[in-house]
Amino acid sequence: MSTKDHPNNAPGVPMRFPVWFENFQIKYLNRAMRPLAKYMPGMSVISHRGRTSGTQYETVVSAYRKGDTLAILLAHGKTNWVKNILASGEADIRLGRHDLHLVNPRLVSAGTDDPSLPGIARSGVKRGVGAFVADIA
Repeated sequence: MSTKDHPNNAPGVPMRFPVWFENFQIKYLNRAMRPLAKYMPGMSVISHRGRTSGTQYETVVSAYRKGDTLAILLAHGKTNWVKNILASGEADIRLGRHDLHLVNPRLVSAGTDDPSLPGIARSGVKRGVGAFVADIA
């Protein structure tokens, strides 16, 4: 399957990595990083429920905070964890030493300029990567 035909490649949230890397990361990298992510700078673990199964999941992400706004760049496109959180409307994230509750999740389309985003996320969105954004409750 090509990247352009992949289900994660959604309008406004393009998939920037090839499909083989997506599969490799899901199968190997995420499993290895999950226990370490809680202790590594720049890494966070987001907890969410499956939208159909109700199963609790944890996903390793790089999150950026500015005030009460949290942003995560979506180089892998609109993945399942994004769809799960958009469906439920909430999630929890471990950011550094802080456990935060996220509400009002939304997507910011690639190529837009949103001054409310943290600097790194704003730069990524300008350069063609979509972003997941939520408010910290």
